[in-house]
Amino acid sequence: MSAATVQTTQRTARDGVAPMPPAAPAPPASVAFKFTQTETFAPLLKRLGLSLLVTTYQANKLLVLREQRGGISALVRTFERPMGVAADDRRIALGTANQVWQFRNAPDLAPRVQPNNTHDGCFVPRASHVTGDIGVHEMCWGGTRGDELWVVNTRFSCLCTLDADYSFVPRWHPPFISALAAEDRCHLNGLAMVDGQPRYVTALGETDVERGWRATKPHGGCIMELPSGRFVVRGLSMPHSPRLHGGRLWVLESGTGRLLRIDPETGQSQPVADVPGFARGLAFIGDYAFIGLSKIRTTSAMDGVPLAERRDELKCGVSVVDLRDGSICAMLEFESAVEEIFDVQLLPGIRFPEVIGFQNEQLHHTFIVPPQPGDAQLNDV
Repeated sequence: MSAATVQTTQRTARDGVAPMPPAAPAPPASVAFKFTQTETFAPLLKRLGLSLLVTTYQANKLLVLREQRGGISALVRTFERPMGVAADDRRIALGTANQVWQFRNAPDLAPRVQPNNTHDGCFVPRASHVTGDIGVHEMCWGGTRGDELWVVNTRFSCLCTLDADYSFVPRWHPPFISALAAEDRCHLNGLAMVDGQPRYVTALGETDVERGWRATKPHGGCIMELPSGRFVVRGLSMPHSPRLHGGRLWVLESGTGRLLRIDPETGQSQPVADVPGFARGLAFIGDYAFIGLSKIRTTSAMDGVPLAERRDELKCGVSVVDLRDGSICAMLEFESAVEEIFDVQLLPGIRFPEVIGFQNEQLHHTFIVPPQPGDAQLNDV
């Protein structure tokens, strides 16, 4: 990254706690997040007219990064091991340790969230589906009406959808997986959709034994095309976050810290950018790619993974890559509390959202009902 003026911002952000079953341990206490940002980061969010969702299962947080008066305001909500996120201007789905939470945007409530007339979106929790510990990784909305949630079920090595009668409904698995078993056989992790249907997935290995991918992770990763299971490319180092953007296929090769552009017909890959971290979580808008960065845990067995040679140099945060020249044009780096990022998603058109948590009894006094003929507005917050 070229030299840039760095602003340091320290905030104690508002912290929400998701309800847990009585037998579950108490969630972690609120923490202050210290982060630095290049002088270009907040203005870029403002110019693009969006906010940024970031999950960190290591810190048990959903973070909402928003531009405010030239700086970054960080809203923090606490969940148990949040990972994959599917989001648009109407809804957010969040995968956690044993549940998938769903939030709906109630824009009429946003102006009344304190401080008044500050927010332009208000995401309210509406439902939770209990999956059990299936290792929810990436999620995407799909189906003919766009209301079917597809989930990467890493523990069972499959893609699934949700049904009220079941923990999950298996819908697809790689051809080399022989049985539905809670064994994380290939570490299926990433998903890209085309026309409402799953089209590409990433996995860290091609193995059919429990956690077999660990032995081959330096160069055993692959991208597969659905529904055939055809290998688009093999021999990748820990690929994550496949995406379709601008008519092209992109993927993060986490083991090298690179953003790659892939030709899905030939499998040829072209490095576009190098980033200073374990790259995982990818979102596009126009000429920009937002990439989540993580440090490598000291306890992680990363023998043979190229990025491990730079372990001490890695950063945790979000890099923004300009796709026109591959440069890092903006960056936010966490300096405390967070060392690993899982997912990064954008909320285009929503500059300063609220995500209502379960603290301070706010949810107890938030009601959303259909309009009633002849009645006054019943929404309250």
